[in-house]
Amino acid sequence: MVRQGGKPLSGTTTVELRGRAIAFSDTGGTGTPVILAHGFALDSTMFASQQALAPNCRVIAWDAPGHGESPVGESGFSFWDLAEIQLALMDVLGIDRAVVGGVSQGGFIALRTALSAPDRVAALVLIDTEAKSLDPRDAEGYDELFSAIASRGPAPDLVAALAGQIIGDHPAAQTWAQTWSQRGIPLGAPVECLLQRDDITGRLSEIAVPALLIAGELDQSIPIDRQEDMRKHLASPTGMNIIAGAGHSPPLTHPAPVNARIADFLQRIRLE
Repeated sequence: MVRQGGKPLSGTTTVELRGRAIAFSDTGGTGTPVILAHGFALDSTMFASQQALAPNCRVIAWDAPGHGESPVGESGFSFWDLAEIQLALMDVLGIDRAVVGGVSQGGFIALRTALSAPDRVAALVLIDTEAKSLDPRDAEGYDELFSAIASRGPAPDLVAALAGQIIGDHPAAQTWAQTWSQRGIPLGAPVECLLQRDDITGRLSEIAVPALLIAGELDQSIPIDRQEDMRKHLASPTGMNIIAGAGHSPPLTHPAPVNARIADFLQRIRLE
């Protein structure tokens, strides 16, 4: 059963969780709680279009440390730590059990939330994410990119390259490139968390709840074959849903098909 308690919050606010200030938005209501975590360098606003899932769903999205309105803090963290923050957010909101999901690093957090507290996760929504550690073939490119950003700042060519990889060929890529030019790109602890993540493939069989997998057809960051590998190791996957023409961030660029698949998934698994 997906149970809720306490008074639902709405709008955008900041709370202290595990010693960190965490910003989040919450549509409120009595629908199925769906908690979403964003991809690297983005923030909770990437899920603005998913608020259309309300009132059938209570859609909650939050900013990871160093992203959006959540300050980076003074210490490092791992995706396991962020999973604990997500569980603490559920506590604050009075949510005993929820559908948990996210894009890319948001999926890394969702998987670890399910492993850390299986009784509190009713289902997973995994979008352009994987269970393995950073592919060694990608490490050199990431090191080069983040080193350049650290030395040159958010230069136009660097933010354009990052936007192309994270978002793809879509007007939102230009919007986010402009945003990063003004506020910068997360470095330090958020990058270390991303690049030093552990491989949890061997534990995926422990996750028995239904899992919806969504992948952008043109994802440049996490190819579909790596997402398919994750699907094969999960205990209860529902198949891979490919979003035609989408890159690494389908909820942002292709919200209509993403919302349709999430709504259909929740209806089919009939959470109560």
